Amino acid sequence: MEKRITIGSENPTKIAAVKNIYHDFEVRSLQVPSGVSAQPFSDEETQLGAMNRAKACAASSADGIGIGLEGGVMYVGDTLFLCNWGALATEDGKLYTASGARIALPKEIEDGLQTAGELSVVMDEYTKKENVRSQEGAIGIFTNNLVSRENMFTHVVQLLKGQYDFANFNY
Repeated sequence: MEKRITIGSENPTKIAAVKNIYHDFEVRSLQVPSGVSAQPFSDEETQLGAMNRAKACAASSADGIGIGLEGGVMYVGDTLFLCNWGALATEDGKLYTASGARIALPKEIEDGLQTAGELSVVMDEYTKKENVRSQEGAIGIFTNNLVSRENMFTHVVQLLKGQYDFANFNY
């Protein structure tokens, strides 16, 4: 039986992040609901979105792993940060979570979120580009492409795989 991973998104950066780490797995994408707002505004909400996606993917296949990756924003004091979470769920109900890079967002992005409601809309306007979320992402823009959205989520998937492998390693 072929090993299978289902990623709860059709976003190419998220799919690529999973494929970067799980080379020997069949990776399929499935659009599943996050169960949270379109723009998560806290670590907790962003993590919950990733967990909901991972669980839905794991439930969709009796022979594989589900992965959910969710981007959001959260405040530290009065500074808005980009945040991201991932979750890995197994068909037998085990769940692993991890978070990755954070970066402070410029004030004009925070102001734009108050009216636009979703970071992807604000970033497209800010950069005068289309579909930034499926390319370099906000992290790529604000790190001058030193860290892309795919890089950021690849790191989260590494953390998830490491936890899963550790839990299933027989010493």
